[in-house]
Amino acid sequence: MATTMACRSLMVLAFFNPNGTDSFASSFGYWTNTLTGTADKTYKMLTAAGQNAPAPWVPYTRAGCNFGAVATANTILESTGDIKNVYGAGSPQAAETFPKNQADFVGIGIHCALGNVLCSSANTGQPDLLPQEPGGYLNFSALYGNKYVAPQISPNGPMKDLNGNPIQDPFGNPGFPGFDGMSASVSLSYVAAMQEHGVPVTYAYISDAHDAHPSGPAYGPGQAGYVAALAAYDDAFNKFFTRLANDGINQSNTLFVFTADEGDHFVGGPPSPANCDGVTTPCTYSQIGELAASMPNLLASQQGITAPFDIHSDSAPTVYVRTNPARTDTLARSFEHATGKLTVPNLMTGKTGNLTDFLADPVEMKLLHMVTGDPARTPTYTLFADPNYFVCNAFSSGCPTSPPFVTQNPGFAWNHGDVQPEITTTWLGMVGPGVRNIGVDNSIWSDHTDIRPTILTLVGLKDDYSHDGRALFEDLFAWAVPQSLRAHSATLTRLAQVYKQIDACVGQFGLATLGVSTRALESSSSGDNTYTTLENELISAGNQRDAIAAQMIGLLEGATFNGQAINEQQAKALIAQGQTLLNQVNGL
Repeated sequence: MATTMACRSLMVLAFFNPNGTDSFASSFGYWTNTLTGTADKTYKMLTAAGQNAPAPWVPYTRAGCNFGAVATANTILESTGDIKNVYGAGSPQAAETFPKNQADFVGIGIHCALGNVLCSSANTGQPDLLPQEPGGYLNFSALYGNKYVAPQISPNGPMKDLNGNPIQDPFGNPGFPGFDGMSASVSLSYVAAMQEHGVPVTYAYISDAHDAHPSGPAYGPGQAGYVAALAAYDDAFNKFFTRLANDGINQSNTLFVFTADEGDHFVGGPPSPANCDGVTTPCTYSQIGELAASMPNLLASQQGITAPFDIHSDSAPTVYVRTNPARTDTLARSFEHATGKLTVPNLMTGKTGNLTDFLADPVEMKLLHMVTGDPARTPTYTLFADPNYFVCNAFSSGCPTSPPFVTQNPGFAWNHGDVQPEITTTWLGMVGPGVRNIGVDNSIWSDHTDIRPTILTLVGLKDDYSHDGRALFEDLFAWAVPQSLRAHSATLTRLAQVYKQIDACVGQFGLATLGVSTRALESSSSGDNTYTTLENELISAGNQRDAIAAQMIGLLEGATFNGQAINEQQAKALIAQGQTLLNQVNGL
C-alpha cells in the first residue's frame, strides 16, 4: 500500500495502552471522559498538571495516518455509559438500549487524519474532540463503534472472524462481542480489515487464553481447555500473517509490536497427574481459583478496625479511609499498622500466613508514580497483597461474609496488578524496518513506557508530551535512529540503564523504597520514630530522584527527538549521581 514514511503500515498488537502507560491518571473510559457521578469533574486521563492527557493517536493523524483501535484502553468507548459523552444524552445513539448499544458503539474505533473520507460525515463520522491537546486539534473526525467502522472495513457484509464466523455478542447482535470476546481470531480480523481499508496504524487488544470466555471458568497450566485455546490462537496468528502477506504487508514494510501488559500469578493446587505436561498428558486441578479475602471483616475481627473505608478490590487494592486523614494522622497510621498484621488461611495448603507483602502511603506512591494531578484520587494507602489473594470489599459480589473471611473463587485463577516478579516480568517482541534481528535479548532492562518512544523513533514522529520511557535504541539499526543517538552511544546506553533503575516503578529504586515504606508503615501506629525517620528518608530520596531523572530524560528525549547531542560530562555526572542514589536506597 502506498503511504508516507510516517504512514507506512504500522501494527501494534498488544495488551497495553498505546500511550505506553506513561504517568497519566487512568481508568476505563474514553479519553476525554470526566469523573461523572462524583463531585470531581476532572478528566479520567490526567497529567500531573491536571490537564487532559495528550491523546496517543494525535502524532499519527497529524501526519496524515488513520489510527485504528481494537479494544485498546481509553482510545475507544469503554462502556455504554461513554455513548452519551460522545454523541450527546439526547442522541439516537444514546437512546439505544443494552446489549445492542454495546455491540454497536463500544470497543472499536478509528481516529482519522484531517479531512480523510473514511471518517466523513457521510460515513457517520463524529468530531474527534480533544479540547486540551497542546497545539490544538481542530476539525479531526472519528468513527466510534462497529456500527460505523464495519461498513468501511467490511463493505461486503458484516465483520467475520478469521475462521469465517460472524462477529457478534453473546446475545446474537452483530458487532463488538465484549472485551472478554476478543479472541485472537476476532481481534486480528478487525486489524487485518483495517489495514486493508486505509488504516495503516492499528492497535489491538486480545483476550487472555487462560479463561473460558466469556463466563469462565479459569484454566490451569496444561489443562486441556487452556492448551486448546493456545492452539486456536496459534492458528489465528498463522491465518493473520498469511492474509497480510498476501496483501503485501510484511516485516519488510511494516512494524509489528507485540507484548503483554503484565504477567499473571496462577492460584491453584498441584496438577494431576504429577508428570502432566499439557501436550502428551493433560493436567487437571482439584483446587483452582484465587482466594477472595474480605478486608473489612478481617480488619474488624483481627484488629478491631471498624472505621468506614472503601477499597478498589484487587490483589493490590487501594484503600480510601472515608474521612480522608492526612498520612500522619493516627487513624491512617492505625489502618496501615493493622493491615500489616493481618493473617489469612491458605485454603489450598491449610497454612496461615500474612496477607500483606508490601505497603505504600502517599510518600511511596509518589515514588512509584501512583500520585496524580488530582489529589482527590490519592488513596490513604495501597496494600500489595500475597498474590494468591484477591482483596475485596465486604459488599462486593463473591466477597466472603463469614469466618475465616476467605473463600476460593474458581472463576478467576490468574492474579495480576501486584508487584511480584512473576507479575512484573513480561516480554516485548518487535519486528520490522529498523529493528535488529537478534532473537531473544535479555540484556536490556525495559518496561512498557519504552515502547511508545521506540515506535515513534522508528517512524519519525513526536508526541505532545515528554515520555517516562526511552527509545530502545540498542535493538535498532544505526541507520534507523538519529545521529544524535548514534553519537556517544556507550554513554547514552549507560545513562538509559541507570535512568530506568531510578525511575521505573519496579526498577531498583522503586522496589527498594517499597521495602522501606513497608517497614515504616508496619511500625507502631503512633509516636514511632521509625516511621518518621524512614518517611523522611524516602521524601529526601524522592526529591533527589526526581531532580536526577528529569535531567536524564531531558538528555534522552533531546537526543531521540530533537537531534541534540548529549553533553558527555553532564551525562556521566548524572550516571554517577543515579548510581549513588541507588546505593543509598539499597542501604536503607
